[in-house]
Amino acid sequence: MSKKKIPQRKCISCQDRNSKKALMRIVKNKDGEIFVDNTGKANGRGAYICASKECLEKAIKTRALNRAFKLEIPKEVYDNLSEEIEKYEQ
Repeated sequence: MSKKKIPQRKCISCQDRNSKKALMRIVKNKDGEIFVDNTGKANGRGAYICASKECLEKAIKTRALNRAFKLEIPKEVYDNLSEEIEKYEQ
């Protein structure tokens, strides 16, 4: 019997590889909306980030999300991500 392969993704901030379920997925859909995808299956361009405040702060500082989605990310989106990370950590 072969073991099932676990999908790996890379954090856009710290560049660490981890299982897909251990990272948070951030999605930009066709309408330009940016949100956290808890299901991991939402349509759109996805970027993965560790569920830690340190990684989010580094992503903001290095503008990693801006590069991943090729557009300027509004401050409100970062505020929403920060709230989601607080929920995820608890």
